[in-house]
Amino acid sequence: MDECLVEIRVDAPAWRDVEFEAVVRDAASATLREAGPKGGGMELSVLLTDDPAMADLNRTWRGKDGPTDVLSFPGDCRPLQATRLLGDIALSIDTLKADAARGGLSVTDHLAHLVVHGILHLAGYDHESDQESAAMEKIEVEILDAMGIANPYLREAPPHS
Repeated sequence: MDECLVEIRVDAPAWRDVEFEAVVRDAASATLREAGPKGGGMELSVLLTDDPAMADLNRTWRGKDGPTDVLSFPGDCRPLQATRLLGDIALSIDTLKADAARGGLSVTDHLAHLVVHGILHLAGYDHESDQESAAMEKIEVEILDAMGIANPYLREAPPHS
């Protein structure tokens, strides 16, 4: 995979309890290697936040009330730019922890899954139809398997961002 600069911004204190740095970077690398845009000079911004901030983002950008687990905001990936912004993803620690507990998953494995899921959205994948959902789930499971993480869909409902 060509290099991708991953900028991580933490704006919720609860993230201090999670070993997030390596998980986010490893999940980003694995996803971009498998399904990302080709070419170098990619940038990705990851915001680690909480439910109140996610609810604000969800309302502002999607017109939906309430928090969600992960939001993706595509950037500008024109091939001739020296540095291309793949986009931004935002993740809520509150929803992540609640969903992980409900699904019987470790917080770090679920974090990896949501990073993969968010980046796949930036790469053009979606889950609006059953066919799209099946294709996206298949590649998520393949990427997570390559990272040594078990298929999360055996225990949880699919992410809904």
